[in-house]
Amino acid sequence: MESKFDGGLLQLIGWRILGTLVIALSLGILTPWAIVMLYDWETKHTIIEGKRLSFDGTAVGLFGNWIKWLLLIIVTLGIYSFWVVIAIKKWKVEHTHFAK
Repeated sequence: MESKFDGGLLQLIGWRILGTLVIALSLGILTPWAIVMLYDWETKHTIIEGKRLSFDGTAVGLFGNWIKWLLLIIVTLGIYSFWVVIAIKKWKVEHTHFAK
């Protein structure tokens, strides 16, 4: 079985620019939307052992956690940001499946 990534460099650059603009213009409020947008593109272009991945996470689903994490980062003077990286990774994996 073959595993591969079939996304293109120009597509990635475009999605990253769009994500960066969304984050910058919203002063970070729409970061969950940018995260979901980029990860959705990545999973749609990933094939593991002949099976394409899909992602069912939503920005709305991530937004509540995002607010909680931001408050914890502020309260802990940034220390909690180390745990946020892992929390986002776990959230992504929980919402990643093989396409049907």
